[in-house]
Amino acid sequence: MSPNESVLPLSTNLIQAPEGDAWFGEPEEAHSHAVAEILQTLRLDEASIIAAHHLHSTLGKEALVKQLGQDAATLLIGYRGLRQAQAKLTKHDGKLRVAGQEEILRKMLLAFGNDLRVVLIYLASRLQTLRWIAKHRIKVNTSWAQEILDIDASLANRLGIWQMKWEMEDLAFRVVASDTYKEIAGLLDAKRVEREQFIADVIKRLNHELSLAQITADVQGRPKHIYSIWKKMQGKSLEFANLYDVRAFRVLVNDVKACYATLGLVHNIWQPVPKEFDDYIARPKPNGYQSLHTVVIDENGIAFEIQIRTQEMHRQAEYGLAAHWRYKEGAYAAQAKDLGTHSAAVAYERQIAWARQLISWKEDAWEQLKHHEIDDHIYVLTPLGKVIALEKGSSPIDFAYAVHTDLGHRCRGARIDGAMVPLDTPLLNGQTVEIISVKQGGPSRDWLNPERGYLRSQRARARVRAWFNALDDEASQAPSKVSDSKLDKSADKSLDKKEEIQIRTRASAANQRGDVLVVGVDSLLTQLAKCCRPVPPDPIAGFVTQGRGVSIHRRSCRTFRGLLERAPERVIQTAWSAKLDPEQGSNKERVFPADLSIIALDRPELMRELFEITSKIGVHVIDLKKSVRKGVAHIQLTVEISNAEALRLVQTGLEGLRGVTEVRRR
Repeated sequence: MSPNESVLPLSTNLIQAPEGDAWFGEPEEAHSHAVAEILQTLRLDEASIIAAHHLHSTLGKEALVKQLGQDAATLLIGYRGLRQAQAKLTKHDGKLRVAGQEEILRKMLLAFGNDLRVVLIYLASRLQTLRWIAKHRIKVNTSWAQEILDIDASLANRLGIWQMKWEMEDLAFRVVASDTYKEIAGLLDAKRVEREQFIADVIKRLNHELSLAQITADVQGRPKHIYSIWKKMQGKSLEFANLYDVRAFRVLVNDVKACYATLGLVHNIWQPVPKEFDDYIARPKPNGYQSLHTVVIDENGIAFEIQIRTQEMHRQAEYGLAAHWRYKEGAYAAQAKDLGTHSAAVAYERQIAWARQLISWKEDAWEQLKHHEIDDHIYVLTPLGKVIALEKGSSPIDFAYAVHTDLGHRCRGARIDGAMVPLDTPLLNGQTVEIISVKQGGPSRDWLNPERGYLRSQRARARVRAWFNALDDEASQAPSKVSDSKLDKSADKSLDKKEEIQIRTRASAANQRGDVLVVGVDSLLTQLAKCCRPVPPDPIAGFVTQGRGVSIHRRSCRTFRGLLERAPERVIQTAWSAKLDPEQGSNKERVFPADLSIIALDRPELMRELFEITSKIGVHVIDLKKSVRKGVAHIQLTVEISNAEALRLVQTGLEGLRGVTEVRRR
């Protein structure tokens, strides 16, 4: 069996690992040095190698900095934190505490420590543990090995570290399905010498024919690994003897013309298998993958696969926009769901693709990857081990609302990793958060104060605002119910007769549209107050002004409440005209101005995206003022809308923009 097809010599330990993980008896220092050797094959930087050599160290942060230097010490501390977080996710039998979280766990690992080198040290340690288990034939729980297949090997694949990925898959599969592993390994080994000679002969023949045809090409044999062979057998319901790509080849050429010329040459040398040809150049896969795939049979009846592509197609397949792992893992849909939006998912993929390309180039990769954040989220845990994705800087209250809106409303305290903390404490990757709640109750208005730092997520802010909007509506409607009957009887009395005549005459001259009805008094001139700009179906009330008719306010308007305190006799009951009642269908020709106050992190695309939102909803912007202080944009926006529902759609759309921290009606 060739080195690429067999289990490599194994040796890993389980150093006194962060609690919850077993090290399967390997000596601590031996494990550390073996991990360092794996990292050297990846050509990691000196700090990473130093950190790996001291994985067994129990020194605190200050002592580590003094002994190893700041960079290596930071990596080691990050590795410890990652292992501790990982240990929280599994039960004693090795199973994940919460099933179905594989994708979000991969993201958590990538986000940990803000330095990709921490993740690579972690992966090297996991690989070394697998080697130790295989070398000493140690029996371990299959669920532990399955986790490595589902999360760690997949993560190595995502980062383009192929040799690590293949070895982890084979060694973990050896634990998960030992009988199947041995069967496939035996089938491979039985024909190993013959197969290696076959591969060498095909490469020699292809190179000769390509040279005669003056086609510059790189011909590669593609040995299959045991786990990938098994997956192919499962996916296509094939027996081992019927697998074409146990013997597989890849031909890389310079241009598309050479691809098809090579295909013709291959089909001229060997007989093509019907229905086993795919032209992914003319018809690329949905993820952008391009290549020619064909299966041919030699004169002895042996079938094998040949892939033909350009060098550029190969680079795209390996590194372009993470196309390879998206295709292999089907991760895109789950990722988009986890991160919340399509654009966030695409940005995440680009970051992964960039990291993969750096790793493949090696030179200066680790300098560029230092402290580089793949993801702008943090991942924290519930006490039961469920992973919750949050924006960086999120608080325990954000966490509570992410778990459930009702839990957010009733949140009164929090424990992080068992210790009580203030509710404005920023959360960090891998922490376990427990919310202390009351049986009944609601949020505090202080939570909406951006200077207090209680809330980071738009979702949480929206839930808190909705709570208080509902509360304000109830409060503003309560006094009107008590005083409605009095207003009916005294509306006329609240006006000076001379003043009423002046108001009626101006109403007629102004040809008012009848948007607002004044209970008990006909044809009074009304005007919508600019301080609160009411919009149907806002609860409203009127205030009789000196010579300017009745000013219509939202009942929750602060200005109106002040007027009510100073001159309650001038307040009269009003209602929207039936033609503006949303229940009866609003008049689309009638629009009302509404003011919004927006706070957001200033960035070049902010205003374009703002206008895209209003245009998509179909509202007209009639005024906009923007100021920027210390990188924060303060925007005063006035739009024309037909009813409050249209305004709600605008608010919701604006709240969803990246960097927007507050959208409120003025």
